[in-house]
Amino acid sequence: MRSATGTHRGPLGRRDPVGASSVTMREREGLVARVKQMRHALPADDRPTPEAADGHDAGQVRSLEMRVAHLERLLEGLQDSVHRESERQERRISDLEARLEPSSLAVELSRDARERGL
Repeated sequence: MRSATGTHRGPLGRRDPVGASSVTMREREGLVARVKQMRHALPADDRPTPEAADGHDAGQVRSLEMRVAHLERLLEGLQDSVHRESERQERRISDLEARLEPSSLAVELSRDARERGL
């Protein structure tokens, strides 16, 4: 986003020079430190137990595996589509190049001149 002074602003309204990443290493380290601090601040009884997390994690892993499989199918479809379009464009360019070769162009111009009576 550009402010009235012409400088770019990042997602948090901070100055973001053109081409720079939106989060600096210092900001990233600060964010990680805050997250760690918040996790340590949780009372022991609010933290998930390993036994409870295993059942929950298994469901999450299965859900993520299904999502990854779905995304892989979508990616394969996209790759096929891009390949087909690439081949179509390649044929089109080859046809245009063949029509613009000097010998075939001269033949077509001569034929056109005869048809028009020039």
